[in-house]
Amino acid sequence: MTSKYDAVIIGAGHNGLVCAFYLARAGLKVRIVERRDVVGGAAVTEEFHPGFRNSVASYTVSLLQPKVIADMRLHDHGYRVIERPISNFLPQEDGGYLKLGGGLERTQAEFRKFSVHDAEVLPAYYDALEGVAEVLRDLALKSPPNVGEGLRTLITGAAQGWGLSRLSLEAKRNVLDLFTKSARSFLDSWFESDAVKAAFGFDAVVGNYASPDTPGSAYVLLHHVFGEVNGKKGAWGHSIGGMGTITQIMAKVCREAGVEISLESPVDQVLVDGGTVAGVRLESGEEIAAKRVIANVGPKLLYGKMLDASHQPQDFRLRMRGFKAGGGTFRMNVALSELPKFTCLPEPGEHHRSGIILAPTLDYMDRAFLDAKRDGWSKAPIVEMLIPSTVDDSLAPPGQHVASLFCQQFAPELPDGRNWDDEEGAAADTIIDTVEAHAPGFRSSILGRQLLSPKGLYDKFGLVGGDIMHGHMSLDQLWSARPVLGNGAYRGPVKGLYMCGAGTHPGGGVTGAPGHNCAREVIADRGKFGRFG
Repeated sequence: MTSKYDAVIIGAGHNGLVCAFYLARAGLKVRIVERRDVVGGAAVTEEFHPGFRNSVASYTVSLLQPKVIADMRLHDHGYRVIERPISNFLPQEDGGYLKLGGGLERTQAEFRKFSVHDAEVLPAYYDALEGVAEVLRDLALKSPPNVGEGLRTLITGAAQGWGLSRLSLEAKRNVLDLFTKSARSFLDSWFESDAVKAAFGFDAVVGNYASPDTPGSAYVLLHHVFGEVNGKKGAWGHSIGGMGTITQIMAKVCREAGVEISLESPVDQVLVDGGTVAGVRLESGEEIAAKRVIANVGPKLLYGKMLDASHQPQDFRLRMRGFKAGGGTFRMNVALSELPKFTCLPEPGEHHRSGIILAPTLDYMDRAFLDAKRDGWSKAPIVEMLIPSTVDDSLAPPGQHVASLFCQQFAPELPDGRNWDDEEGAAADTIIDTVEAHAPGFRSSILGRQLLSPKGLYDKFGLVGGDIMHGHMSLDQLWSARPVLGNGAYRGPVKGLYMCGAGTHPGGGVTGAPGHNCAREVIADRGKFGRFG
């Protein structure tokens, strides 16, 4: 085939759009092929009940790289994020509550209700996390060294290790703890209050089918403090118009740069000719010739379904079979006639504009995971609720609201041959029961709901096992080993095949970093000077 395109990108999720933008800006002819009838991947806004719109999968903003925002000039096209007044609100089993965020002194005052010690140690804890996060934040927009490239591997590894090498001994100990310890073990070394440990430990199980007792879960906690909103590090916020506004703006910028975007164009196979990528074949039978194919789908989907095993080295196939994916996530969107009235804090307030966490202790989170392993889902699941209509009146009719419920733990595959298509309604009722226990009347306020089990997340968004990260964020699947050693710098095992999704460094979340970094590697391999900044 004669190549019509310099690159074809599989998937119009945010990383695919970011990658396409940088490639087009460097002068490459780029086409994106997207399975669904809308751009955005899991970062989309949809009407799920008449008059009610919401970010139906990805639902909050923090990790999107400031460089990507600036380079794509998203603000010029209407990108706007409203910061949460406080980070999280956690109702407690004894009828009390804890609020996290709103400034150091305010959080310390909250912690004193539970532990004077925890309030006093909080500044040092924040410093410890930020000291590590700042170094790793600097690595987010750098391609990891690709093991097996000799001197280049050594030089790149040494350059990227320089930031870590300059840390104090205490900070290096923190690095070791965060990468190897469980969230509980790490938090136990700092705090004594169960409520305080839960407030921080929740981040360790977000999109992570694991217990807070699982070794390595402390790193997932760290991953969620990398971001910023409007220049404020560690903050989280709401994109006006929902997450789909971000990706719609990105698509507009890409089209202005000359990128072609084809919707309802699912890919069947990556085509290979003579050991080199030749393009893709769509499920319709259409073949699109391209010099490069860039996959913005997870490694499990790419190497399990789209690239024939005959084009994958034997050891690579073995490693990819062992690549761990499955997030234990159940997403529900609900249309509400009124705001939920929490027993511990019933009146409207800033807590309705925060992350509402229904998981009061680490023991509660551990039980949720054990339940899911045994029975398929938690009897008392971990629930994070956001109510974006409190700050964005474009999402619901006046006086009414939409809520995002991001829930753990739900087994990617149910035991005993059961199917999520048959069970998702019962699982959703369990989630509603959990909220009802904290906010009586919640069930009767529901006007409509959208359910996305782990299987539903796969069917709708291609997230294998419902994994929002495209693969576990464990030590064996990070940096140069994401997705596998020797292919950790965005290049696949076939010449001309690249990866730009969350299954590559630095991992999950709406960051844009994998798309940015992959584009840089494509341009470098092109062997010509192209514009990239």
